[in-house]
This record gives sequence, structure tokens and C-alpha cells, in this order.
Amino acid sequence: MSELLQHPSPPSTRLIRRSALVPVLALGLVVGTTACQAPQTTAEAPQGEEVMSAPIGDQTIVEGGDLVMALSAEPDRLDPTTSSSLYTRYVMQTICQKLYDINENGEIIPQLATDLPEVSEDGLTVSIPVRDDAVFADGTPFNAEAVAQTIDRGLNLEGSSRKSELGPIESITAVDATTVEVTYSEPFAPLTAALADRAGMILSPAALAANGEAFGDSPVCVGPFKFVERVPQTSITVERDPLYYDAENVHLDTITYRIITDSNIRAANLRSGDVQVADTISTQDVGELMNEDGIGILQVGSLGYQGITVNVGNTDGVGAPPGVIDTPIGTDPTIRQALSMSIDREALVESVFGGYNETACSPISPASPFSTDASEACPEYDPEAAMALLEEAGVEMPYKIQMQVSNNPDTIRFAQALQAAVTEGGFEIEILPVEYSTLLDVQDRGDYEILQLGWSGRVDPHGNMYNFLSTGGGANYSGYSNPEVDQLLTDASQSNEIAERSELYGQAVTQVQEDNPIIYLYRVRSLTGYSTDIAGVETFADGVVHLSNVAFVEAG
Repeated sequence: MSELLQHPSPPSTRLIRRSALVPVLALGLVVGTTACQAPQTTAEAPQGEEVMSAPIGDQTIVEGGDLVMALSAEPDRLDPTTSSSLYTRYVMQTICQKLYDINENGEIIPQLATDLPEVSEDGLTVSIPVRDDAVFADGTPFNAEAVAQTIDRGLNLEGSSRKSELGPIESITAVDATTVEVTYSEPFAPLTAALADRAGMILSPAALAANGEAFGDSPVCVGPFKFVERVPQTSITVERDPLYYDAENVHLDTITYRIITDSNIRAANLRSGDVQVADTISTQDVGELMNEDGIGILQVGSLGYQGITVNVGNTDGVGAPPGVIDTPIGTDPTIRQALSMSIDREALVESVFGGYNETACSPISPASPFSTDASEACPEYDPEAAMALLEEAGVEMPYKIQMQVSNNPDTIRFAQALQAAVTEGGFEIEILPVEYSTLLDVQDRGDYEILQLGWSGRVDPHGNMYNFLSTGGGANYSGYSNPEVDQLLTDASQSNEIAERSELYGQAVTQVQEDNPIIYLYRVRSLTGYSTDIAGVETFADGVVHLSNVAFVEAG
């Protein structure tokens, strides 16, 4: 399996370290129906088996070239502190490295850090060693002070989506040029996992000083590539950064991310050679593409979920104190329970996705080491009982709801199947398709009744739950607030024992399934198409397509 980055590993870099965080952060994880098998690295795998990469191996690299990737939706602003889009992570993966990353086994590994953190016996002081050979794309030296400034921005920038991911930090100090010290008021186990995501993408201090809140219009980080331009609703272009510390292992001249929202058009562009990589291949197209010469398919299970978010208190925007919603479904958990009970998840997913995706009933994947019977339990499918609950709630039937969804063929197809499925439970769903970027704004503002969106998933359950379900969380789009859930999630974040954390997360899931601010439906199988005249493309369980070390290769 080729690595994301072919950077040198100094003697202090290793995957296991005697630290209070290791029991929850240095875990091997293979996601999908073949979780007990080694992931395959060829495109000839049957449906459902993990294919995470198309390795370069002994193929002859053709240096240079311009690669085009088709994106199924437009990224939001290219600012790691405020971003909430998976598609932004695709772009940032090439231009904005993190302190840590995950590998094909779900293990957290150093990237801009040189080792996993050292943690004091009381769990309150975390020391992070960082590289001494990196430079930002604008020539500014990378050092511990830049790391401290980025983490501080995640905590304090108005509108930050990272604050609740970073935990109860009291102070951040650059001890010296290569050491950052983070002090906590209470232990916080998920820190390293958070720093393997957007919170750990380190931003150029010079660019922050020059651009402030407009940083995302022209982002500057450390990475194999650097930002060139963005044409709204059309494309984003990055080019090779000669200042990158491992530039000799970067092979492409440029990457252009072209926005192509229609899955049929993405597939057609892949066939024609106009694009070399395409994300989110439709389950309706993947069978034919797998049988075509010159095209390979990566297929990887997900740590995330797709679901229905119900507005139960988002009256003043995400992160604001919850308000009072004036819709029956927003105020009465009985109606939300009835909606959940009206959905035959297994039949729905099988009929729409033909076995490629999997049902989901909680934010914790069954492949996670934190999975328990409680987190895997599914609400009963019982449309007759659902109708009885609606009668008990005293609402007119069929109970009508407006559901906003992303305006792409696969999502609308699923929404239509869901619309038909819940009629037996006494519901009538009106589907309102909107552009993906608009849908992100809608969920931020709370300008919706229910909406269908998902989350790409993180290796630590904290990243799939706390931000979305804790009172005032940076991604709590539903406006949900339950003190019991807040306490369970906080307690879980302060423990270093997998069994204890798993039990607490299971209790939280049980309560969330009673309240249903999010009704979990299914987990996607990330299907990424690529042309076989390139190699080095990877997709892991967090859903991000990795292009940093991709190269054109000579035909075999």
C-alpha cells in the first residue's frame, strides 16, 4: 500500500508511543464488510470489498502533467477553521497539510508533527513535536508558533467550526521552534484525532495577517501543491509547490478540481479521458465502469453516515443557544420517533443503491472499535405503530413535511424512494431540491424543517457526535440540546479507556434515538473512479480522495 506522503521518518516518528492517548488514537481500523481482511490494492475486487488505492508500484512514472478531478459538489470556503464540506477537504488535502493524518488502516500517523503527542500523567498537558524542515507556500517558515496560532484561531475565531472539536483548552504555547504545549482544564482524549482533520491544518501566519477572515479566498499552507485560483461554481486549480519539504515525491504539475454535479456526466467525462479522477460514482454506473478497459474503481466503506436532520431548536444559526421551533415535528419527539419507525432502512438502501451502501442507525460505524450493541441497535420498523404515534400526537394525517435535499440525481432518487416509503407510516414528504452550497447555508441558518445530508466520518466517535449533538456544538445544525447527552459525550472525551468510552457513547446513542434530532439512515461506500494512466490515488475510510502523490504512468 502506497503511503499518502513519502516524507522521511525521523527516528522519533513511530505509530505507537507510551502516552495516555495511545489506547484511543493508535488504532488499526479497516472499514467495510471485509473488515477482517487486508484491503485490496487493485481495481478487480468484487462488490463490497475494500479497494483503497491504485499504487504506483513498479510502473514507470511520467513526470509532470495536468490532472483533472471531477467533484460532485462545489466546496465551501477554503478555510479549514470554518469549513464543513467534504469536498473542501478533497482540495485542502493537496495544499494544507495537518499535524496528523490517518493511513489505510485508520491509524493516526504524524504529518507536520514528528510523533504522536506526549501527555502528562494527569492528562492536562499535551506536548506536540513538529517538523523543522517545512515552509509555507508563501515562504514563511513553519514552526511551533504557527501551529499555536492556528489552534488558537480554531478556538477563538467567530464562526469557527473547530472549537468544540478541540476541547477545554486553557492555553497554547510554543515552547520552542519545534514544540507546542497545549494545556487543558480537563483531560481530552480526542485531541490527536481532531488534529488529524481540519483543526490540524496549519495556516500561514503571514497569510492570516494579510487576509484575516478572508483567508479562505486565497489559502496558504504547507503542502505538495499551492492554491492558484478558484472560478466559482466551475473549478479550483492548484499547482506543485517547489518549497514543499518532500517536493521530489510530487509528480504532477497541476490539479484542477472541476465541479460536475451530475453523476452521469462525471462518468462520461471519465470514459472520454477529460477527467482522470471522479468522486462519488453512482451505484447505477459503477458496475459498467468496473468492466471497462482503462478505468479503475476504488471502493471504501465509511465511518460516517447519511441521515435526516430535524430542526428542533436552530432558530438563530448554528452554535447559538437553542430556541423554540413552531413546527410539530420540531417540538414533539413522538412525531420524530414515528418518522424513524416509518423507514425500512434495509429495504430502502438495497432498492436504491443495489447493495453498495449499508444501513446505519447511529453515528458509530459497526467497524469502529468503539461500537457496542447499543450503538448498533436500530429503531424498529413498524409503520402501523408510527401511525398510532401520530394519532397520539394529535396531528392531521398524512403529516406533511418539507425536506430539503441536494440537487443531484442520486440524492433526489433516494429522496423519492424515502418519500414513497414513509407514506405507510402516515407521512407525506415534499422534496425541495437546492444546490449543495445553498443547502450548507440553509442548515447553518436553521432555515428548514427537515433536510437530508450526511457526514464523512472520523476515526474517533467524538468527531462524529460531539460537534453535532452537544448543546452549542459547532455543527449542531438541528439546535439539539439534552444535558444528559452533553454529559455523556463530555465524560467519554475525558476517558482513555476504550471500553468505558464505548459504553458512554452507546448510552448517548440510546438517548439520541429517543430524541431523534438526527435520524440516521445509511453509510455510503465511497466509489472513486480513475483512469488507469494514473497511479497513486487513494481513498480511506474518512472519505477523502488523496491526490498528493499521484502520477501519470506509462502504459503497461
